[in-house]
Amino acid sequence: MPKEHGAIPVWNAENWFYEDFTVGDQIRSLRRTISEGEAMQFNMMVMDLHPYVADQHFAEKEGVFGKRLVAGAQVFSYGLGLAATNCLNSFSYGYDRLRFIKPVFIGDTIYTIRENLSKEPKYDDMGLVKVSYSVFKEEGVQVLYCEHLMTVKYQDATTLQSSANRAAGKA
Repeated sequence: MPKEHGAIPVWNAENWFYEDFTVGDQIRSLRRTISEGEAMQFNMMVMDLHPYVADQHFAEKEGVFGKRLVAGAQVFSYGLGLAATNCLNSFSYGYDRLRFIKPVFIGDTIYTIRENLSKEPKYDDMGLVKVSYSVFKEEGVQVLYCEHLMTVKYQDATTLQSSANRAAGKA
């Protein structure tokens, strides 16, 4: 791209580093309602045709909840997407403690609270950061919880390398 375009900040992107991460900080997302159309589109894209998410008759007449559920994978994806950052210096390392706590139904409105849980030096050029995602519906009913592990670049690797080496037993 032209140099003058490259100098324009990327929309919806962040440029924080490991050192900028503050344990205990929280953010809350906007709310969004999950429609029937997008629920079925998601089910078809991921081939989740379980009767609880794809069969209205079963869900109403034979199911435990009396109505169709939104697929757990969709709640997970939307919940994280609502509060995910587009940090140019962080990379997903994995997820822990994923729990589907309460059902989410078509037409429910969800929102997410993300909390910074911990950070530790990990590699010579990146540390490990852990955040939690708590997804809620209605008036604060928690429906999902998970912890996201990310590797995040150091802004100044020289000051943190010795900490990472000590943590790894190398110093």
